[in-house]
Amino acid sequence: MNKAPHEPLFHVTKRDELSPVKAWTIRIVAILLSLVLCGIITACLTGENPFSVYGSIFDGAFGSERKIWITFQNLSILLIISLALTPAFKMQFWNIGGEGQALMGALGAAAVMICLGDKVSNGVLILLMILASVGLGALWGLIPALLKAKWNTNETLSTLMMNYIATQLVAYYVIVWEVPKGSGNIGIINPQTEAGWLPQVYNRYLLPIIVAIIITIFIYIYQNYTKHGYEIAVVGESRNTARYAGINVNKVIIRTMILSGALCGVAGLLLVGGINHTLTTTIAGGEGFTGVMVSWLAKFNPIAMIATSLLIVFMNRGAGQISTNFGLNQSFADILTGIILFFIIGCEFFIRYRISFRSSARKEEKA
Repeated sequence: MNKAPHEPLFHVTKRDELSPVKAWTIRIVAILLSLVLCGIITACLTGENPFSVYGSIFDGAFGSERKIWITFQNLSILLIISLALTPAFKMQFWNIGGEGQALMGALGAAAVMICLGDKVSNGVLILLMILASVGLGALWGLIPALLKAKWNTNETLSTLMMNYIATQLVAYYVIVWEVPKGSGNIGIINPQTEAGWLPQVYNRYLLPIIVAIIITIFIYIYQNYTKHGYEIAVVGESRNTARYAGINVNKVIIRTMILSGALCGVAGLLLVGGINHTLTTTIAGGEGFTGVMVSWLAKFNPIAMIATSLLIVFMNRGAGQISTNFGLNQSFADILTGIILFFIIGCEFFIRYRISFRSSARKEEKA
């Protein structure tokens, strides 16, 4: 006697395209659930009221005028790197090297400030910093693009490995330029003359925000209203179709990665010349990796990236404030940030797929 095949408890099926309203509803619910879980965990560890925990999250990002400026400054750097990665992602070239490209941009700016700070005028110095940052960032994007175009190497691995090379290059030059010798860091660059420090616009925070706005507008127009943007979209849909249409796929890959690396280099320039005025191996703060998530969550839409970047920066600063207020170390802030990001990423599964349990599946079959 043959037994009936065992029916699984649930089925996972791909959804039809969800409306933007439903998709964002799922994301908002995921964010709220992550906040509830973070509040419960913090309350259990500290004995504090969960609502005071949520108040700390808001206070960390928007609790004072200075905190607001810092939040939007951090947002601008994350947004620039996310926008830089987006054209490559849209053509299905998985550029995971934003961190290294930003580091190389930072290295270029620092090198010019240190080596030429007392040799040329400040205007010329800043121009050379821009060229060095954009050039090194573009080079760091060009190398994996050439490897992909010539030998079809895996771009995820090559761009990821370039991050490690960039980190070690920065570590080497930090030792070369360290002040004082043996300190392991270079301190503030040109503190007396401020040579190479980017000019302030209203205050020390606004310049990166203005640059981020300009790049957002540029990428939006570039992707949606230019021939290059059209070619990127076609290559992303199908490289064979692009070749059939007469598009030089290798040329598009190389050109797009040069643009991607150059924009990451701009972020490095702002970090050294406009914000920190120093160079460390961690100056990019992992934003090259976070930018991957920002771009992906926004579906490569430059305007939507403003919202996703703000959300992530808000959560990061809020988690840090929780640690400060309740006497917990920074690792706890990282745990809370990880929980929040896990919920944000995980909700994309429920946007793309539907889970049907055994009983509901039978009802659908009968219907």
